[in-house]
Amino acid sequence: MADRLDSMSILIAAVDAGSLSAGARELGMPLATVSRRVAELEEKLRTQLLLRSVRGLALTEAGTVYVAACRRILEQVAEAERTAAGEYSTPRGLLTLTSPIVFGRLHMVPVLADFLKAYPDVDVKLEQSDRLVSLHEEQIDAAIRIGHLPDSSLRARRLGEVRWVVCASPAYLAARGRPERAEDLAHHDCITFENLMSADRWRFGNGRDDRQVRIRSRLIVNTAEAAIDAAEAGLGIARVLSYQVAGAVAAGRLAIALETEEPEAWPVSILYGGGLVPQKLRAFIDFAGPRLSSVLSKGVGQVWTSS
Repeated sequence: MADRLDSMSILIAAVDAGSLSAGARELGMPLATVSRRVAELEEKLRTQLLLRSVRGLALTEAGTVYVAACRRILEQVAEAERTAAGEYSTPRGLLTLTSPIVFGRLHMVPVLADFLKAYPDVDVKLEQSDRLVSLHEEQIDAAIRIGHLPDSSLRARRLGEVRWVVCASPAYLAARGRPERAEDLAHHDCITFENLMSADRWRFGNGRDDRQVRIRSRLIVNTAEAAIDAAEAGLGIARVLSYQVAGAVAAGRLAIALETEEPEAWPVSILYGGGLVPQKLRAFIDFAGPRLSSVLSKGVGQVWTSS
């Protein structure tokens, strides 16, 4: 049985890596061994699992079903081992988390600093990324998600909400005037964070008032930090999320415009898997949840009351 589980792990590593050779490198095993173990699985099952070509691997229909089953089996085995090791009875072990980049820097790292002091037997790996990460496929314990969550088997704890905000430096607004309507942006220099919005249209309003407004992007950047820095430098009007500029607004480096034109707020949640919840994850949710909720409520309040 152990050999079968090892073969399943080898197969999944090859599939995830995109080729047998890449899977062998990931596992630190000879290519011949990886190829032989996969072939043995196919022979035992009497079906082809992989389609091999110069461009890499593709799963057959039977392979797709089998690999999905292998993932479930290996996760169940890992969960049983964690239970036997006491991971579910006391907070210990490696906790793997992911969050948006700016949220991680501003809010997650300070909370994690206190969490690690409170739980010395827990280690944390934090992946900061603005892409949607699959908790199951990438073996993530929990994720901070901004936005409405699709229906799934995952569980979530709502932390608060954030809003889009249009902001610029007081000096820019004094020189160019404060936009009163979203359509006024056509006469302004705009700074676009291209990962989250179009460079020539921004969406405003809700319901029947929902509309796309044409803008001119004088500067297009690929991080929120760059958009905020450019706005503080007086280069134009940026559009980012409220928590990202709460500090700059409170300090007077940025001012908010078009508050009544913004779409509805987005929820912020901790997303985590079903089944047994390890104590390390339960401890993190119970510790970080109230702290992040407090920070988010203050951040939104600062932005909107300081405009």
